[in-house]
Amino acid sequence: MILRRWVGRIRTADEAEYRAYVAATGGDDYLSTPGNLGWQMLFRDLGDGSSEVTTLSWWTDLEAIKAFAGEDYERARYYPEDDRFLLDRPPGVDHFRVADGSGPLRA
Repeated sequence: MILRRWVGRIRTADEAEYRAYVAATGGDDYLSTPGNLGWQMLFRDLGDGSSEVTTLSWWTDLEAIKAFAGEDYERARYYPEDDRFLLDRPPGVDHFRVADGSGPLRA
């Protein structure tokens, strides 16, 4: 199993709207891609009016990630309305091999 992690920043006041937006764009795309095992979104208030946003998605293998992100799978995938919310646009994502653990997601 592979974990794909993206981290960015938004205005804290936009959290609820951004959450719904991501669920309807990236979230739906994650779930409709064969090999996706689920996803989550995390928010962390940075105390300056901005929040860090992390999306985590779990995949069966690298080929499934490429089906979602394309051949340049280490680049972040963005959507047309992202600039409305994002304070920065990190160019890349991180991938991790999941070695062990417990919980609802298992390959």
